[in-house]
Amino acid sequence: MARDDAPPAKPRIDKLGVKPGMRVAVTGVPDAGFLQELEARTGDVSTRRRARCDLLFVGFANRNDLARLRTHRGFITQDGAIWVVWPKGSKDVDEDDVRDAAIAAGLVDVKVVAFSPALSALKLVIPLANRYREKG
Repeated sequence: MARDDAPPAKPRIDKLGVKPGMRVAVTGVPDAGFLQELEARTGDVSTRRRARCDLLFVGFANRNDLARLRTHRGFITQDGAIWVVWPKGSKDVDEDDVRDAAIAAGLVDVKVVAFSPALSALKLVIPLANRYREKG
């Protein structure tokens, strides 16, 4: 039970760093309410991967599918992020699996959140040292 003097919980959309005007894509994330939250925050939301995303939310239920992170990386801006979302307590994929796949894809993890009561999420970014020299 929440204490009366406790600060209000930060909305999920804020924890995830979604700002007005961001270009966002969501694929494979089993949470219909999340799409509504995104639409309310930024009108530029797609349920398909697309180029130059500020944020890409991708759901995974199997560790073998995490190899696709390398491809997903090409859909974010240099200072964008991929949020990997997976079922909490899953035997098929866990936080260590996501981190290992991120390293293999040239990404680093910077934040973990409880996405929902059933889902966890890990934020992945291109390392700062690699962001702009890769383009050049």
